Amino acid sequence: MRALRRWLDDTVGGLPATFWYLWAGLLINRAGAFAMLFLSLYLTEARGASEALTGTVVGAYGLGGAAGVLLGGVLADRWGRRATLLAAHLGTAGLMAALAFSRHLAVIAALAALVGVAHSMPSPAFVAAIVDVVPEQRRSRAFNLQFWAFNLGMAVASLLAGLLAEASFVALFLVDAAATLAAAAVIGWKVPETLTRVRAAGPTERGGRATRQRRVRAPGLHTALTDRTFLVFVGLTFVLAVLTMQTSTIMPLAMRADGLRPSAYGAVVALGGLLIVVGQLFVPRLIDRHRKHHVLAVSTGLLAAGFAALAVADELAVYLAAAVVWTIGQMLAAPPNAQINADLAPPELRARYQSVFYLAFPAASFVAPTLGGVSLQYLGDRHWLIVGGLGLLAAGCHLLTGPARDRRVAALRFAQAPARTPAPVR
Repeated sequence: MRALRRWLDDTVGGLPATFWYLWAGLLINRAGAFAMLFLSLYLTEARGASEALTGTVVGAYGLGGAAGVLLGGVLADRWGRRATLLAAHLGTAGLMAALAFSRHLAVIAALAALVGVAHSMPSPAFVAAIVDVVPEQRRSRAFNLQFWAFNLGMAVASLLAGLLAEASFVALFLVDAAATLAAAAVIGWKVPETLTRVRAAGPTERGGRATRQRRVRAPGLHTALTDRTFLVFVGLTFVLAVLTMQTSTIMPLAMRADGLRPSAYGAVVALGGLLIVVGQLFVPRLIDRHRKHHVLAVSTGLLAAGFAALAVADELAVYLAAAVVWTIGQMLAAPPNAQINADLAPPELRARYQSVFYLAFPAASFVAPTLGGVSLQYLGDRHWLIVGGLGLLAAGCHLLTGPARDRRVAALRFAQAPARTPAPVR
């Protein structure tokens, strides 16, 4: 019993109430956010699009997301975290309802791009709000719980979506819109604004003379976009995202080519979510004693092995076994990836760095289906060998670049540490 209490305290203790409301909003959103997972199947089965055209339309979603993360980062610093989250969730709900009743591929592609914008806007605001309210020593646990909630919701969504897709694709989009509205209600009701604003004061009286304080302005995105150490890490995160995006963009097409039904795809995604729900809370104790770049190298290697195994997959059992391998890789990668991102960002540039970091995911959402659809169509199962080779290359790069990241984080912490007053000379 004492061991259980100690584990619970280490895992979930010491986190503020605002974090848990953010966590609840994310969980509700993810539990119903399954429409874009099945967009490729919707286009091929309901709209008769080819694999290459499907990849292009799904890629429009990723292209819109690239603009969305930058917009979300800027708005999170200007409007505030809460306002950005509410605007993005309400916009997503309306766009999903429009997608439910759209029939022309051009309209669907345009709406997919706009959904990409709205879906990606909350990411910098969510993480910036978590960093705003969670003490530094608890952030790794908070990010681990965030990833756990995301995948718990995805597991629920995938089980329901596989059944709904066989009954009605329209229902997919409408349930997604309803879940997004529910998440917006939680955020609007319980999440306060976490951004600390620096107000520009007008003339003030000091000693009988009027003085004017200067407005403090945060630097622009160019600082993050020219930070080489940070950009190398973002590039490796992009490769990680390209690998993980295979499950929602290219793998459904491969399973369809093997004669498997949408419910089989839902089972594979649900298995991954279930493994994360069961095991993710134990990951911090497993990896905390290891250096972050070593953990990322191992996790990326597991992702590479799992997807390379799909080159010989033609039955559901093989897909499920491969999913176990790449899911373990995802579980190990989530906490150090988020923690390194937070550590590399100067406090005054938090949302800007988050927006640049999250560019990796919409960029992967564009590249993975656009190139992957063509690759699968013309290379067949060899596509998965290419994906595996890319993952192994990224694993090696983590080992090479990790020490430089560690030195950069140490330098930032030293610069942020309060200056020590020298002892008086006697």
